[in-house]
Amino acid sequence: MSSKTFTVPNISCGHCTHTIEMEVGDLAGVTSVQADQQSKQVTVEWQEPANWEKIHALLQEINYPPEGLIQIM
Repeated sequence: MSSKTFTVPNISCGHCTHTIEMEVGDLAGVTSVQADQQSKQVTVEWQEPANWEKIHALLQEINYPPEGLIQIM
C-alpha cells in the first residue's frame, strides 16, 4: 500500500473536495481519498493497479493539480 499527502491550491469549497474524492476514489486500486477544504490538503492511499502517475494525471485532468508534496509512504 502506498500513500501521499499533498496540497491542491485549487480547492475552494466543499464541491471541490467532493469532486476530488469521487473522481480519484473511482480509480482502480485507490483505497482511500481524504480532501480537506480548510488546509487544501489531500491524502490518497492506493495499491496496484493504481500508481502515483495515474493519480497525478487524473488530478490534472479534472483541474485540481497537486503541488507541495507533503508526505510519501
